Amino acid sequence: MSNSGGNSGASLINLGDISKPATVLIEKISEAVGGVFRPHQIRRVAQAEADAERIRAISRIEVTDLERRALQRFVQEEAKQQANMEDITRLALPEVSQEAKPQDVEKDWLADFFAKCRLISNEDMQRLWAKVLAGEANSPGSYSKRTVALLSSLDKSDARLFRNLCSFAWYFGALVPLIYDITADIYLKKGVNFLNLVHLNDIGLLRFDSLAEFGNTAAPQKLGCAYYGTQLGIEFPKPEGNMMQFGHVLLSKTGQQLAPICGSELGLLRKNGQ
Repeated sequence: MSNSGGNSGASLINLGDISKPATVLIEKISEAVGGVFRPHQIRRVAQAEADAERIRAISRIEVTDLERRALQRFVQEEAKQQANMEDITRLALPEVSQEAKPQDVEKDWLADFFAKCRLISNEDMQRLWAKVLAGEANSPGSYSKRTVALLSSLDKSDARLFRNLCSFAWYFGALVPLIYDITADIYLKKGVNFLNLVHLNDIGLLRFDSLAEFGNTAAPQKLGCAYYGTQLGIEFPKPEGNMMQFGHVLLSKTGQQLAPICGSELGLLRKNGQ
């Protein structure tokens, strides 16, 4: 559980202290998810006292012990899931820009997002989910439902491995991890090896070909690129028809969407590379 909401059930965020677009996002979430959040504040629900009172009321009804335990478990699970959704939303709010357009985010997208993120309690993963939510609010349509679905299947080790891979990513109009000799120490030290690349390929984050290299066979004489916000250029001897080898890995569409948020520096990589 993240520290943002773990202190007490009465923890509040006054929406008057955040940007207008963030306030609109809260209202949009409330509409899409069925009033999960109040328009004027976010608060913990199903506090311990409220839970206890509900259970005491249930105990006065003639139900079996098994039914009572099941109902108690349901209340506890719902409270945990509610806390997860609110934690992720809290983390997203500071990253919603003044130019954001949360009013254009589709309700179906929000409903699908919260249906999946409600089970995420790890703080690092919550921050990743928060970046997706803020990114979608800033630029609606940035993240597909397919990307959200894949994110829901990632565990912390997958996210760490993908982040390590993306440390080798350059921007050539799209993010491309330059992975050449997969036996080289520079890759192995980051855990980027044959088996892990196969795994990332299998879960849909990238395309990996151990035998052949991907490339651009029609690169211009001067090719612009960027690495972690630093603008660079490559100049070939021929005026056109040059070959630019990218190595053994290409990111999938989902990988392209997740790469800039898997590490703080990668956001700069895309932003400054465009």
